[in-house]
Amino acid sequence: MKVRFIICSLFLISFLGLKAQENFSATLNFKTEPTDKINFSETNIAVFYQKKLGTKSKIANTLEYSNLKVNYEFNPYNFYADQDKFNQVQDKFEYSSEITEKTRWQLSVVPTANFQSKLDFSDVTVLGSLEISQQLSSKFNVIVGAGRTSIFGAPKFTPIVAFDYKMNEKTDFEIGFPDSRISYSNNDRNKFSLTNSFNGNFYHLDEKNVDNNAEKAVLSQMTSALEYERNVAANWFLNFKAGYDFNKKYNLLDSNDHKIYDYNNGNGYVLGIGIKYKQ
Repeated sequence: MKVRFIICSLFLISFLGLKAQENFSATLNFKTEPTDKINFSETNIAVFYQKKLGTKSKIANTLEYSNLKVNYEFNPYNFYADQDKFNQVQDKFEYSSEITEKTRWQLSVVPTANFQSKLDFSDVTVLGSLEISQQLSSKFNVIVGAGRTSIFGAPKFTPIVAFDYKMNEKTDFEIGFPDSRISYSNNDRNKFSLTNSFNGNFYHLDEKNVDNNAEKAVLSQMTSALEYERNVAANWFLNFKAGYDFNKKYNLLDSNDHKIYDYNNGNGYVLGIGIKYKQ
């Protein structure tokens, strides 16, 4: 009940501020990632808004809740079968501003609570990043920075780099780390994207295992996918995703982030569908 109350309160706070926003979107996504030994399925809901602060600055906020379910199809020794459901509540606050006409900086602060079923203050972790964007020409932009992220599972400091090239009004290239994307839109209603991203997450366990001191479950992978977004009516969009997870890992870590158990789940494909409302 406490977890539900906190989640509902966070969403309520987000909705109460909608009148002050200039841009708003809400999304609901479903994703499945079966592997040789374990099947993963995730439901995600997010609310986003952004607002300009004068002519040079703006703020943005994304409130997100996700639920991950794990099905251990091949688990003969019943290892950690109780670890079949994980939750995350995350709020990403972003502030960006112009330094010069062609240079911008952006700061993001991301408090996140990652837990199984019992939400505790110790489950809260603060992530974030700092990025500098430099426009080299009307079509070419360079982004560099660093952040504390969970793209490799447990929180770590990682570099951020991207080279963005807008070929024309229909085609855009963004090549970098941890995300790359090639997007093409043949009209106002269709958008096709080929993406590659390093991504991961971590979850604090409700009870520490006395045999091996496991405190976290962590997942990480590199995902290559083809995505399609369709504007179906007015402010409503449908999106579809099909791809493959490479180097997919699912491990248990101790309090010092040392690996103490590897599920050896193997790689697998990813399928997703979602609906978005934006204005």
